[in-house]
Amino acid sequence: MPKDIPKIILEGSIRSPGSKGPARALRQEGWIPGVVYGQGKNPLVIRVSSREVSRLLRVKGGANSLITLRLQDSDKPLPESAVLIKELQRHPVSHEIVHVDFHRVSLTQRITVKVALAFKGEPVGVKNEGGILEHLRWDLEVECLPTQIPSEIPVDVSSLALGATLHAKQVLLPEGVRLTTDGELPVAACVTPKVEEIAAPSEEAAAAGEEPEVLKQKKPEEIAALEEAKAQEKDKREGAKGKEEKKG
Repeated sequence: MPKDIPKIILEGSIRSPGSKGPARALRQEGWIPGVVYGQGKNPLVIRVSSREVSRLLRVKGGANSLITLRLQDSDKPLPESAVLIKELQRHPVSHEIVHVDFHRVSLTQRITVKVALAFKGEPVGVKNEGGILEHLRWDLEVECLPTQIPSEIPVDVSSLALGATLHAKQVLLPEGVRLTTDGELPVAACVTPKVEEIAAPSEEAAAAGEEPEVLKQKKPEEIAALEEAKAQEKDKREGAKGKEEKKG
């Protein structure tokens, strides 16, 4: 393995494949069941520390961090592997990690990954023209060496005027990183705020001088009159019901 192996270290051990019962017991003991595969080698069924994986994911760009995986098979250490987290499975209710897949990578072969975008600055269209910034994408797919994966891609939107759109091909990428997302896809735009329209009155209502229903607001005395009418109607119904019961 190359000497510049990544310095983010995650330790784990080989485990025997089993049913959901043993996997559940592992999680209760602070482990996450997982698998590591790739680079033409046999897949390994493993377990890693739940605490260490959670700590790794809290770091900026953690999901794309290049990891040195150190595994023990019984008491024998296995050769270190450079890996990326390929997939995380979470519990649908608690959102705790219940399984993790690692993919072996070569430090000298370019790979394709998705990297989060970090929008910087205030568009001139927002500052001077009353617009709003609309985020249309939150990540871009790029190609690079595993050692060159950026934790995030900064996107300067300060020059966006009202009505302007920033496309993927206009985003500046770090050295060695190549865009694989369609360059014409919009990433952000400065747009005019939407104004909620009020329904116009019909011709009949306009002729009668009535306001649209959404604009009507009853006065306190009108509300009191309505409540009194409802009470009188209720009394009439109950009185009629009483007479029917006496006849019966």
